[in-house]
Amino acid sequence: MWWTGKNHFDYIKDGIADYVQRLSHFCKFKVVELASPKGVKDIHRIQTLEEIQLIKNLRAADFVVLLDEKGKQYESVAFAHFVEQLMHGGHSRIIFIIGGAYGFSDDFKKRANQLLSFSKFTFSHQLIRLLFAEQLYRAFTIINHLPYHHE
Repeated sequence: MWWTGKNHFDYIKDGIADYVQRLSHFCKFKVVELASPKGVKDIHRIQTLEEIQLIKNLRAADFVVLLDEKGKQYESVAFAHFVEQLMHGGHSRIIFIIGGAYGFSDDFKKRANQLLSFSKFTFSHQLIRLLFAEQLYRAFTIINHLPYHHE
């Protein structure tokens, strides 16, 4: 799971740390936090600088899923099936990227293999990090038939 900018709230940091530890039982899971541009006010320039950092760290073979409000929405079981298909799809790395406060440019979205939306609601880019970590953990418990998700 990649993102730009720091988490400013301890409850988000603690929650993500908890789910990262839980996810480590199922997969090699890593959080990559890239620095936000400092002193930049122009929204398009901020997007560009964030995307340059992301592109520098991506490999051509990476399967990239961008969290974006216009992406596909899943319910939890369907998302688990999607994750399972990705795991068996022969991808060297699956990268879930959470954008900054201004999201992604249309050009950067073209690099993505999939756009994923959590809701029609808008969430803060910090809060969605925690929500996504929980949903990814939930997906792995569904895949592994563990008693976390209830239908």
